[in-house]
Amino acid sequence: MIATVSPARDLDQDEVLKLRQEGVILPLEQFIEEALGRYPGSKLLEAELEEKHDVLVYEIELLTADHVVRELKFDARDCRLLQDKEDD
Repeated sequence: MIATVSPARDLDQDEVLKLRQEGVILPLEQFIEEALGRYPGSKLLEAELEEKHDVLVYEIELLTADHVVRELKFDARDCRLLQDKEDD
C-alpha cells in the first residue's frame, strides 16, 4: 500500500470568484478584519485561499506591532479559526 500526501493547492482568482459568487465561501475581507482584530496594530502581509484535504482555507499572514509574523488559517466557509501560529 502506498500513502500519498495531498499538498495544499492555491486557488486562482477565477476559482475564488466563482466560489464566492456561489456562496461556498465567505468574503476575504471578513477574514482579514478578523485576523487584524486579533492583533491590533498589525499589518497584512499576505492572504490566499488554499484547498487542503478538500477543505477551503484562507491563510492570512500578519506582521504584528511587536514585529512578529503570525500565520492564521480560517475555514473559508464559516470563519472558524483553524490555526494561529508564529511563522518561521
